[in-house]
Amino acid sequence: MGPYLVLATLLALVATVVLAWPLRGSRALFAGLVVAIPVMALSLYQLVGTPAGLDPAQRRAPETLEEAITQLQADLERDPRQVEGWRLLGRALQQQERMVEARDAFARAARLDPEDLGLQTEYAESRSRADAQRRFDDEAVEVLEHVLGLDPTQQRARLFLGIAYRQAGRNAEAASTWEPLLATLGGDAAAGLRAQVDDARASAGLDPLPPMAQREDPTAADDGLHVRVALDPEFAARVRLDPAAVVFVIARSPGVPMPVAAQRHTVADLPLDIVLGDADSPMPTQPLSALPEVEVLARISSSGSATPQEADLSSAPVRVRLPATDAVELVLGAAPRGR
Repeated sequence: MGPYLVLATLLALVATVVLAWPLRGSRALFAGLVVAIPVMALSLYQLVGTPAGLDPAQRRAPETLEEAITQLQADLERDPRQVEGWRLLGRALQQQERMVEARDAFARAARLDPEDLGLQTEYAESRSRADAQRRFDDEAVEVLEHVLGLDPTQQRARLFLGIAYRQAGRNAEAASTWEPLLATLGGDAAAGLRAQVDDARASAGLDPLPPMAQREDPTAADDGLHVRVALDPEFAARVRLDPAAVVFVIARSPGVPMPVAAQRHTVADLPLDIVLGDADSPMPTQPLSALPEVEVLARISSSGSATPQEADLSSAPVRVRLPATDAVELVLGAAPRGR
């Protein structure tokens, strides 16, 4: 660092001489400025600047995770208002199994941006990972409840909150918290979560969820909601979609983001001709048939997640009064109609 400070001092001195040269007639004033200005400039730089930035070794790209963490910590010490910086630091520290430090980094980020629900969920998770028994404490539970209160479609928050309730012996609440996730999962993931729901219900003294085969009503094809989903032909001719991309067909209470009935398909299955019924309700206590009116839409998920993303492609929602006799027609990729 020494050579760089000497060089900086010489440059400041030369610049001062050039600027003060017109005052050379007054030797005392000229000499005072030549001495005072470089000293003031270097002192100010030491106070609010980045002296280490003069050293090229400090500016090279980090070669290890440890170096990256050190540089990030130094950067955050200079400017602690960087939300993403604290978030990245938390993730990096978790990779090094430094869970308590990671929790503290996520806490800083969460305080800076309380409206980022994904970040709040990460903070709650970091609290459990910093605990020796991996338990969600009261603060983590409060954060997760707040997240779901603002947005019930936050899947990770819902999963973690169910775990937290289960850890606390709040088994009925754990089961009811997890149940809406069942409609958003497929295959082994849905079966595994369903087993956890049934275990929680058993611990609460409740009957297990009825097996899917028993929940299916033989008259569902007549009493359910008939839905047809297709791609707009012009859109399909212009855009190449991944055949394996997930398509969700959802019926929900108007104004409520959580589905009361949902089916999961793929783009390869389009066009779809299906019936949404009570067997597709994620929560048996709130079946589709109990509602007087629903909003129906289809969505191609860019991530495979049931949580809507900006890159998803959705049909225009259609409001339907129940029971409905006519099929609901949903078109994906259709241009919005003019008024």
